Amino acid sequence: MSDILVVNSGSSSIKFALFTHASNVSIALADLKLRYSGHFSGLGGGRCHVSLSNGEGETLVDAGLTPASNHDDALTQLCAWLAKHENEFELTGVGHRVVHGGRHFQAPIVVDAQQVQALEQLSSLAPLHQPYCLAPITQLRKQLPTIPQIACFDTAFHAQQSEVVRRYALPRELSERGLLRYGFHGLSYDYIQRVLADYLPPQAPRERVIVAHLGNGASLCGIQNSQSVASTMGFSALEGLPMGTRSGSVDPGLVLHLLDQEGMSAAEVSELLYRRSGLLGVSGISGDMQVLLASGAGEAEEAIELYCHRIAHEIGGLVADLGGVDQLVFTAGIGEHAADIRARVLKRCAWLGAELDIDANAQHGPCITMPSSRLGAWVIPTDEARMIAWHCLHVLQAGSTEPTAQE
Repeated sequence: MSDILVVNSGSSSIKFALFTHASNVSIALADLKLRYSGHFSGLGGGRCHVSLSNGEGETLVDAGLTPASNHDDALTQLCAWLAKHENEFELTGVGHRVVHGGRHFQAPIVVDAQQVQALEQLSSLAPLHQPYCLAPITQLRKQLPTIPQIACFDTAFHAQQSEVVRRYALPRELSERGLLRYGFHGLSYDYIQRVLADYLPPQAPRERVIVAHLGNGASLCGIQNSQSVASTMGFSALEGLPMGTRSGSVDPGLVLHLLDQEGMSAAEVSELLYRRSGLLGVSGISGDMQVLLASGAGEAEEAIELYCHRIAHEIGGLVADLGGVDQLVFTAGIGEHAADIRARVLKRCAWLGAELDIDANAQHGPCITMPSSRLGAWVIPTDEARMIAWHCLHVLQAGSTEPTAQE
């Protein structure tokens, strides 16, 4: 048996999951058995909450985990919990979601301190994520020194996009220094494209698929024959769709105006675009879509409409990149649970032949279009943790215990 711990660390939370796999079975996503999953939330804010569930989703009480004061405390507790239950499983690796891999990290790797330092240089490209992704690697390398720490990159799925798609119209020397479009949410997209066949009828066309990963962070990806062709996110996780608190794409001239005419510093502009914009900025109420849908305020409705308009607009661009579209998949928190958002987006996709099945959409699918619809639309839950565990097992099976970077 092989057991993989998956850690997904954010600015105020740590999600974790433990998967087991029979070593004599070929590695398939469905073969990974979830044994435990947990969540430390509200870290650093004085109101931490911790939860732990078994593989059947049943909440475990008195599990030995208590609210943590910060990320280090949470990870220390997690390691103590693992040690307490070491007779239940054989931990063979820890997989980490790392948001940005840059040019050089295009596949999951076992990391050491040198690799972590290289990845820290990318923190300015994903300031809300990268530092928090990397800190657990450093800490767990100390607390679990014999266990390989494996980094799985959200940018890796997009690494084979064409140079035309990845380039900005900037001087070549800047592109050669890594100022390129990378794309994100790759672990989610990788999972969806691998399980799509489990949902679609056998004869349904699936060569050209658009996946909408709609959560607090949001992006779209055009996938052709299981390969990423284009994504709405680019150099950073700021480009593309409006998000919970992120602006999405804005005119670069607007940024220059903020710096030159409004007298804002670079740090103030970063704070504005990453933390005070998006759904929160437009509505002035919240960056939480559930709150906005229940609000009834005109400002909330405007934020929702802007969000759906931009999604439909970007779908049009991806249809052009793919040369058409066969299926549209909604996933992540908003995509999986907000029927109203899906309905609004599909209404704007009527030109693609989308015919919404109102009842199926209200029940969250999986198929939410009518049999006569030319465009198939689906609700498929993503599972980034399972995808990370799958990648980790492949790295370990291949004997990749030495850190590597791939061009």
